[in-house]
Amino acid sequence: MSHSVHESAIVDEGAKIGANTRVWHFVHVCGGAEIGEGCSLGQNVFVGNKVTIGNNVKVQNNVSVYDNVHLEDDVFCGPSMVFTNVYNPRSFIERKTEYRDTLVKRGATLGANCTIVCGVTIGEYSLVGAGAVINKDVKPFALMVGVPAKQIGWISKYGEQLDLPLEGSGIATCEHTGEHYHLENGFVSIK
Repeated sequence: MSHSVHESAIVDEGAKIGANTRVWHFVHVCGGAEIGEGCSLGQNVFVGNKVTIGNNVKVQNNVSVYDNVHLEDDVFCGPSMVFTNVYNPRSFIERKTEYRDTLVKRGATLGANCTIVCGVTIGEYSLVGAGAVINKDVKPFALMVGVPAKQIGWISKYGEQLDLPLEGSGIATCEHTGEHYHLENGFVSIK
């Protein structure tokens, strides 16, 4: 099956949209965008020209994915969350040449109404809580909340908080998958 586009959506010529991707009401996809397979773009989503979206990405209602934002496979963007692409915008100063790259790595979740300030990397399988403001890089598997966001724990691929300290070392097992998570040198990995 190819992709499906609601009649109210606008997909500019040149946009690449993968198989089984659904484009819902009032979406605008610019001509330079590249969107993978099995994605869902909810109502009133905007996708800029210099955007790449991987496979199985869910972009919920009212999200604008601006130029220089790159979403890897399995990313979840919650309703009304915000990306920026200019760090210090002013309406009277043209800064289109100053866009900063934002990378959201595989499996990350960006909660409803959170804000991702441009120029950061969001680590694999991390979870940004609803309403949080991210203004610096996020580690893989990190659980982030608040304004500005602070790490309060570690999260599994399954989406459950892991019984690990913020610092030091430790091992935790996901009760749903049996995967073993190791905290060493400030980072969590699956071994």
